[in-house]
Amino acid sequence: MPNRRSFAILLGLSLCTPLAPARAEAPGVRILDLPFKVRALRGPRSEAAISVATSGLLPIAGAKSGPSAGDEESAPIALVWGDDGGAVLGLTDGAVTVRPIGRDAVEGLTAAETPRGALPGSRRVLAGALSAYLTGRARAPDGNDAAAVLTIRERQPMAVSTDPKPVPVATVTVPAGGEAVFAPLRPRLLRLAGRPALLAAALSGAESGGLVLIGRPDGQAAWNVTARTPPQPGPPLKIAGIADFAGSGGVQAATISARGLLQLWNLTQEKIEPAGEAPGYAAGEGDADLAVTIPAAGPAELVLPVAGRAEIALVQAKGSLHERLRVPLPAPATTGIVALGEGAAARLLVGLADGRVAVVAPDGGKP
Repeated sequence: MPNRRSFAILLGLSLCTPLAPARAEAPGVRILDLPFKVRALRGPRSEAAISVATSGLLPIAGAKSGPSAGDEESAPIALVWGDDGGAVLGLTDGAVTVRPIGRDAVEGLTAAETPRGALPGSRRVLAGALSAYLTGRARAPDGNDAAAVLTIRERQPMAVSTDPKPVPVATVTVPAGGEAVFAPLRPRLLRLAGRPALLAAALSGAESGGLVLIGRPDGQAAWNVTARTPPQPGPPLKIAGIADFAGSGGVQAATISARGLLQLWNLTQEKIEPAGEAPGYAAGEGDADLAVTIPAAGPAELVLPVAGRAEIALVQAKGSLHERLRVPLPAPATTGIVALGEGAAARLLVGLADGRVAVVAPDGGKP
């Protein structure tokens, strides 16, 4: 029997009519025709997108559920919503499709993003049996909210039995270390040397912050802090993406500071080392995902807003940090940047300050 959330989604879909296709706005940019102002945008690597894709109520192919620990779950859709409704965005033959859902459905789909006991307004990350989220409300050195610990939960294997039994879950909490606390920003899951790890932003002073790497190297049973960056001015460091940006076969993290400095960091199980920086970008307010990693012909690229301008930049890191392309927008990017699809058919979705959503082709062509 469908649960309450399923009924909400079904009702939202049945009461809305299909929307018109995107209309042209400017060369290289299209604006989605949505009957509401967008105040939130979630991409494929979000719990909201996974909830839609795995509900069975929409014909969505390609959803990835239960990946290996450290590989974040994803679905080939995005979700947008505002005070007057929401929509599921997909991609078919290079064209963005829009399927409306009701506001009640959106609230049901996004409720699980912040588990019970988590820092209010924070979002957890998922990877198969592994999940992590910020807990223990604390006060940051600058007086703002922060988290005392990172809670990690991992479902344990259990013997096959005909008797219904709850799945055992191992739960641990890891502090940031010393007098540091975690910034109220979503942590990231990754894999280093084949093992799952977590990267989170920490605050260690009123004007300093950095990154904390948490893992279980060399088969250790306990999760603990294995590496951290030196304190950086202008906290916090917002994680923009994790990939092999340099094409070196290693793993790099890209961060944006409150001063608009893009920094690249080489990650190993026991080290976080600087690998380049470039000024002139925007971190955005709060925990909105204002950067996205996209596959490219060579190493992965990073897409992020340009500081003080209604533009996004596609940045590469092979050799050095440099921009491959800038795309002017009709308004600044504020509510999020996500990517749908891969290769030439991929499309970027950009949530704008005026409540609209722009569609951009990463190759600079017609979206």
